[in-house]
Amino acid sequence: MTSTDRSAPPSSAIVVDDLTAEYPGHHGSLPYSAVNGVSFRVGMGEIVGIVGESGSGKSTLARVLSAQAGSGTPDITGGGVSVLGEQLRGIRRRARNQVQFAVAYLAQDASDTLTPDYTAAEIIAEPVLSRDRRYNRKALGTRVAAMLEAVQLPLAVLEKFPFELSGGQRQRVAIARSLILGPQLLIADEPTAGIDVTVRPAIVSLLETLRTGRDFAAVVVSNDLTLHRKVSTRVLALDRGRIVGVGDVDDLLAEGRHPFLARLNSIEQSDAAAADTPE
Repeated sequence: MTSTDRSAPPSSAIVVDDLTAEYPGHHGSLPYSAVNGVSFRVGMGEIVGIVGESGSGKSTLARVLSAQAGSGTPDITGGGVSVLGEQLRGIRRRARNQVQFAVAYLAQDASDTLTPDYTAAEIIAEPVLSRDRRYNRKALGTRVAAMLEAVQLPLAVLEKFPFELSGGQRQRVAIARSLILGPQLLIADEPTAGIDVTVRPAIVSLLETLRTGRDFAAVVVSNDLTLHRKVSTRVLALDRGRIVGVGDVDDLLAEGRHPFLARLNSIEQSDAAAADTPE
């Protein structure tokens, strides 16, 4: 989706070059810089993971990459970001809409923001109908059912409202909704949040299928190291808006050159030890 040849897919799904992103000040407060001088690329066929503590800038980075606009969206104040061949800094509304059509964004609070008076079927179908109200209902029903199966939810969920579902079920409905249009790029912020460990392999399988089946790339924001070991080709570690490590999960933890990575390694070792301790 480049400016010169929109029929040719970009070799890189994402190019981030010395990016600085900040939230504007309000009521006399100063602007807050959440991402500072970050650079990396995501090629088509890659799934790149992002780890970091609360306040590290990882959710801000996800929102920037998703080409979101409106209230609560950070401003790109330095460097540049190219998503599917389009520069996001200074992007016009029409071009932004084109990018958003090809990019699925799963927000951190996605499971808590489902339309309360829509059934799960209506929630999943909404992105299709918002673009084509005359879309064949039978074909749409088939697509919705296929997405529900992909996230391992029974068909009975289709007629249920969000308040009738568990947190994990709502999260899986949100995932199905984000993928219903068959995006080229997925930006997922905590995709396994609230999902039972017995169901997480389904999400792993879904991401692997998407990555290997066609031109697809993803950025997965999560401190779920098991998830990254399964699907991420490499992982970026963020701290206070800067990249402090890049590489394979185990290599990052073994190096532990940054205090955050050392803490992450310690937590994982403690969890493993607890799991091995007989009750």
